[in-house]
Amino acid sequence: MPLEFLRRKGPGQAPAAAASQAVQTSASSHALPEEVVAQEHQLRLNYAGKTSEGVRIKAAAGAALDDLPSMLVGIAKGEIEVIEPLPIEYSQATPTIVRPSEAMQWLNAHHMRSPVARHALVVLESIDAVDLAFDTFVCALLDGEIDTSGYPEYSAIVGGVAAHWDEVTGDLIVRGVVGWGGRGVRGDTDRLGARILTRLLTSILASQYSLGLTAVERPAAAHGHGGVVCPHCGFASAHERAFYCPKCGMRLLRG
Repeated sequence: MPLEFLRRKGPGQAPAAAASQAVQTSASSHALPEEVVAQEHQLRLNYAGKTSEGVRIKAAAGAALDDLPSMLVGIAKGEIEVIEPLPIEYSQATPTIVRPSEAMQWLNAHHMRSPVARHALVVLESIDAVDLAFDTFVCALLDGEIDTSGYPEYSAIVGGVAAHWDEVTGDLIVRGVVGWGGRGVRGDTDRLGARILTRLLTSILASQYSLGLTAVERPAAAHGHGGVVCPHCGFASAHERAFYCPKCGMRLLRG
């Protein structure tokens, strides 16, 4: 039996063997597997909310607005915060990160708010339950827990009352608003939200200025510029067709 390994190799045999081995290694490394093993990544956000019917509140020299926080007494589980309509320089503010300029306006307008208020605005503005072009929003944590950073858990319920001025009569229209959501869904949150909304509506109707339920729709927000400045409080309305100031409710004067 010849001992091949004892033979003296010629000058061209070693490079040829190395090249053959490199070709085999390259072919084996580029061989595609029959099935690609993939790691899946998914994030599902779920926001939900409820709003009640509107309640007409008699405008009594600003006393109706001052009475809004008291409607959450006994229902709120934390601090009650009043968020007024935004001036015209924030008319494009939205909590949507895919629109950087609008998201930056939103952050500039609400960076001083509490974590509960910011979370409530993200949820309720995302589902179009609150529009700060004309709404005054009084909010708080209504049910559930907050994390170590102060933000509500996904199953926590936030909200309160939202009010706007009726452009025909000048009365204040107040409705109850609740919202929840984030990562995950809890089955009984919808039922708890409906129960809290009933308590909010009962509290609104119990106001001394209440005139009963109304079917008045919310005003349409304007998307242009040129809002009217209120001569009474100095607020620049984002709605150039508004008859009443979204902040103080006084009738706007036309030149």
